Amino acid sequence: QGQLVESGGGSVQAGGSLRLSCEASGYSFSTYCMAWFRQAPGKERERIATIYTHSISTNYADSVKGRFTISQDKAKNTLYLQMNSLKPEDTAMYYCAAASPYEPACYLSRVYNNWGQGTQVTVSS
Repeated sequence: QGQLVESGGGSVQAGGSLRLSCEASGYSFSTYCMAWFRQAPGKERERIATIYTHSISTNYADSVKGRFTISQDKAKNTLYLQMNSLKPEDTAMYYCAAASPYEPACYLSRVYNNWGQGTQVTVSS
């Protein structure tokens, strides 16, 4: 297994933007589907954005659709989450995660079994 290291979190006012990065050492984006999750205090972890192998497709939770964009830079082996129009309810710890190689069920949250340490995002009103 490789290593996932997130960065880019911070504090921002509502309506602002942040871009999270996840350096994915030891991963090939042609082999692994990857996702961003978040967890707010007292709430369950939520998968908010998924990108399939070869960047064939992406999908988003309704809570972030139209505001967040997941992408990959193969040359840098880095996963990104561009977050625009941030809301106070976006406040959470954000994690990138990878599934097993050639996982066919990337649409299931339970298949993601390798995690970064997380980066905190705080949105003030």
